[in-house]
This record gives sequence, C-alpha cells and structure tokens, in this order.
Amino acid sequence: MEQFFIDHGLLALFALSFLASSVLPLGSEWLLVALVLQGHDPFPAVIVASVGNYLGACTTYAIGIWGGAFLVKKIVRIDEQQLGRAQQLYQRYGSWSLFFSWLPIIGDPLCLVAGSLGLHFLPFSLLVASGKLARYVAVALLAA
Repeated sequence: MEQFFIDHGLLALFALSFLASSVLPLGSEWLLVALVLQGHDPFPAVIVASVGNYLGACTTYAIGIWGGAFLVKKIVRIDEQQLGRAQQLYQRYGSWSLFFSWLPIIGDPLCLVAGSLGLHFLPFSLLVASGKLARYVAVALLAA
C-alpha cells in the first residue's frame, strides 16, 4: 500500500495530508519523508502537504460551524451562559492553540471547537496554516 502512495507522488501526498487533518487516524509525514528521500523537490512537496492539511482543517472547522449547535446542545449539553463564557475564553486565549492544530489527537478537535465557537476565519487560517507549514518544513528539513 505504501508503494501505491509513493508511486502517485504529490497527488497522493495531497490526498493523504487532507485526510490526515480529519478525524481519521492517519499520518502524512511518512510520505513526505519518502518522497524527499527519493529525490522529489522538497519545496513543492511541503507546499502540497501543507495546503492539503490546511484544507482538511478547514473542513473540520466548517463541520464545527454548521454542526456546532447540534454538538454543543445535544452531545456536550451546555447551556447558553456556559457557551457564552466558553466563547469569550476561547477567543481571548484559545485561538492561539490553533498553531498546534498539527498535533496528533488534539489538533482536529481544536479546529472543530474553533468552528463551533465561531472564531473568525482569518485568524483561524493564519494560525492553522502557519503551524502546519512549520511542521512540514521541519519534517522535510530533517529528511533532506
């Protein structure tokens, strides 16, 4: 299966990076490393992986926006006062945590919470994109 991904290069890297930024338990760093070790240019590989991973995070953010009310009221079950306080705290302090949205296990929920609490898209994008880009640059540098 790994050879299939390696044979399809940047397209496979984009798809895997996108899916890895969802609730699916996948990783895309291994493919970036494999492509760099096989002589692919690291610059486009990092860009493709970062864009795919960022767009996957945007999808999770959108799920938070459109499904957030259902998630908060039906599954988490908090009242409007608690929700208002959570939104204030997240907008004041929590949004900076989105720089670490690339981390396994906690990264995807961070994007979901950002959407469900109505964080504006621009700060979401800047923090998430810069964190994901920094991670892929570090992986590519270590592989090269």
